[in-house]
Amino acid sequence: MELYNLKPATGATKKRKRVGRGEGSGHGGTSTRGHKGAQSRSGYSRKLNFEGGQTPLQMRVPKRGFKSPFRINYTVVNLFELQHYAEKYNTHTLDYDFFRKHRIARKTDKIKILGNGEVTTGLTVHAHAASKSATEAIEKAGGTLTII
Repeated sequence: MELYNLKPATGATKKRKRVGRGEGSGHGGTSTRGHKGAQSRSGYSRKLNFEGGQTPLQMRVPKRGFKSPFRINYTVVNLFELQHYAEKYNTHTLDYDFFRKHRIARKTDKIKILGNGEVTTGLTVHAHAASKSATEAIEKAGGTLTII
């Protein structure tokens, strides 16, 4: 065996199918697209979940659950986070504008204070809601919590 007589195994390589090159090629006429229908036209692209006109799976499967249109989503801020922000930004007043300015809450969010952690300094906090334990902890540390 020499380099000049090397060739691939029989059946390992095939000629490319040349479509639309006349009747003599065997792939002329409809050019392997069949007759009529959307798939035979140029520019056809199948929709993502299209199942040939059959009702798609996501429409057949029953929907579950319920999402209340009246639900209020809160951005949760724990006591240890309040303490951290007060020390980091050297402030004792944590209100809605403070949370917006430092990107803790978005423009449409409401803020709820939860009682995870401790507060050691007297903070003035303004929030939309607070848990009972958070309110007690803030007042115990000598601060005030105002519900907006």
